[in-house]
Amino acid sequence: MGDLLGVAVLGAGHMGADHIRRLDRVVSGARVVSVADPETDRAAQAAAGIDGVLVHAEPAAALDAPGVEAVLIASPGPAHEEALLAAFARGLPVLCEKPLVPDSAGALRVVEAEARLGRRLAQVGFMRRYDAEYVRLKSLLDGGRLGRVLMLHCTHRNVSSPPDFTTAMLIDSSVSHEIDAARWLLEQELTAVTVLRPRPSSNAPDGMLDPQFVLFETSGGALVDVEIFVNSGFGYQVRCEAVCERGSARIGDEHTMVVTTAGAACEEVAQDYLVRFAGAYDREVQAWVDATRLGRVTGPSAWDGYASSAVAEAGVRAQRSGERETVDLAPRPELYGGTGVRTNAPRTHT
Repeated sequence: MGDLLGVAVLGAGHMGADHIRRLDRVVSGARVVSVADPETDRAAQAAAGIDGVLVHAEPAAALDAPGVEAVLIASPGPAHEEALLAAFARGLPVLCEKPLVPDSAGALRVVEAEARLGRRLAQVGFMRRYDAEYVRLKSLLDGGRLGRVLMLHCTHRNVSSPPDFTTAMLIDSSVSHEIDAARWLLEQELTAVTVLRPRPSSNAPDGMLDPQFVLFETSGGALVDVEIFVNSGFGYQVRCEAVCERGSARIGDEHTMVVTTAGAACEEVAQDYLVRFAGAYDREVQAWVDATRLGRVTGPSAWDGYASSAVAEAGVRAQRSGERETVDLAPRPELYGGTGVRTNAPRTHT
């Protein structure tokens, strides 16, 4: 491996372009050597000013470009499975933006393919694990000073949803972050989900049921609730409060500039995730580059990506049925610390 890790970036949209910028200007130890996007003009624009970058329309061509040693996947979710399997076939380490694969069956195929290799190659981009506040909360909970976690209260608000956003995506695109964060913070699986909803906001597009209230049960007896509101109209807010036996801890309160003028005070509110979690993305990609250069794979695994997809599918079922839906996970392979037995048995409705 050379002095700089040669990275192929698949996808040059909003997220992909930001990662190209990050690899070129923020992260040390890596360089972008190829970019793939069906819209080659968009790829060329995202890579403008970076010496020696090759632009391709097809992912396979970008993976086979000279100097590629690792892959960052930031293409739309439905394209992830093919790209991941192609990277595995070439023995290339991968940082894959969430979702690993949108449907749990496809995600499980990726897990099984990696397990057959007998070594990890994939890290999933659940960046909240790298956010300074989430890391502090995780450390506090792991330390045990507050006792057992009884409940997690989560808030996830966006200014507005993009034009192609659907009601199902409130769960499988947005709440998927809370799904992974809860599994990581609690070190428990999510076993059942119920979705409640008020009358839709007048800000919601026609036909979208927004906001919603999502309630998860866990294998350790905790409860996790999530307010998801993707058309709040005012800002991007992510909060989490852990209520424990001997106290509570909350993260996500804005610590930004407050401007006071003309008899009023105004506090800044982040407008999107690239602002709120900028530091988390930087630390995530830097950690991936550092580990990859040492021949290691760390961070959220393909199994974590599969579990998130499986829980999200149960959440979408709960949206549609209006009932409590259980989560059924396949046996966890030994590669991910499994015992070869089913993680959660299906549970009947109550």
